[in-house]
Amino acid sequence: MKREIEVMAPAGSRAALSAALRAGADSVYFGVGKFNMRARAAANFVRADLRRVVRCCHACGASAYLTLNVVMYDDELEEMRELCREALRAGVDAVIASDISVIEYAHSIGLPVHVSVQANVCNCAAVRFFAQYADVMVLARELRLPQIRRIVETVRREGITGPSGGLVRMEVFAHGALCVAISGKCFMSLAAYNSSANRGACYQVCRRAYRVSDAETGFELEIDNQYVMSPRDICTIRVVDQLLDAGISVLKIEGRGRSEDYVSTVTAVYREAVDAWRRGIFSEEAALEWENRLRRVYNRGFWQGGYYLGEPWEAWSGGSDSRAFERRLHAARVTRYYARQNVAELCLEASGLACGQTILICGPSTGALRTEIAELRQDVDGQTLSVSSAPKGSTVCVAVPRRVRRNDRVYLAQPRRLDRENRSADGEEGA
Repeated sequence: MKREIEVMAPAGSRAALSAALRAGADSVYFGVGKFNMRARAAANFVRADLRRVVRCCHACGASAYLTLNVVMYDDELEEMRELCREALRAGVDAVIASDISVIEYAHSIGLPVHVSVQANVCNCAAVRFFAQYADVMVLARELRLPQIRRIVETVRREGITGPSGGLVRMEVFAHGALCVAISGKCFMSLAAYNSSANRGACYQVCRRAYRVSDAETGFELEIDNQYVMSPRDICTIRVVDQLLDAGISVLKIEGRGRSEDYVSTVTAVYREAVDAWRRGIFSEEAALEWENRLRRVYNRGFWQGGYYLGEPWEAWSGGSDSRAFERRLHAARVTRYYARQNVAELCLEASGLACGQTILICGPSTGALRTEIAELRQDVDGQTLSVSSAPKGSTVCVAVPRRVRRNDRVYLAQPRRLDRENRSADGEEGA
């Protein structure tokens, strides 16, 4: 029988949280306030949200993990401890941390700990050390599959257990934005803006274009790619079976700064891949189809397999913008939902709609719902008629596969034309 595998999804907002849970996430990680690596994000949770987030996750059978993964200073320790105590009272399943002050304190009060990627766990000795505190460890992104396999085999052979009494489980970074630095420990933002990435305040200086010049003579080196520090996103969908065969228990999806549509799509794809592996039907053909779906949403291009395959670093993005195959255009908002008919009433406030188009309906409780318009119905001279299209300013009704809510945002999903010279962004946030 196949062991249990977690697909762990990001949640940077209520809508993303709903999207992750509806897409089949086994666990969700989120940040509260300033002690997490996305502290600058506009759509972040606050401490008052703790119980609600945990309640939503548990209602769906998912675990809720609180990220406390920044470096801590002495004058913040008591605030951190109070947040840990509050997380324990709220029923948080674990905190994700790398600073030993957080790890030690959370463990001391009985709050489960997962060791973050920032701890750079690369070897069995590190696993043995952290096992006194943590049940799950995120392995360094720079490891290769044979190294991962060796660590997992050592855990099993030596019976290395965590505080819960079970064998320590290994987690890897499976999909999303990569940092040019080792395990995310970068100081470029601190040097440029006095705003530290290790305190959740990265300005992503590495994502910009650079040129190399001689400071004395002004002579410039001609380089093929100005984005010499901006890596593509990692995408392991083609090698999910190899990661799971190596003994990985948790696949982490990056993206607390990305949209609910991104979270929904990526979570659903990796959910399907894990389920296919569990049933013994994972295939190369399926992986290519999954990858095409992943390319619909925000990405900087893919580095298939990442460091895990031991391939040379040839994964520079070539730009700072998204290479998603689709773009989202705001079209409408939901004004009413008819539960008996599964029909949504839409006010077309930004653009018209037509039959055959694909729309995304997004909201705090709805998450991200993708559907194709099979029929548009509109009141014309007191009669409800089926129409092929409706202009901006109209009110129309469309069938939807599940409940949506008033004031949910409606986007039109359109193909984007990508070429080597023009890869403009579509307004979605990056990570």
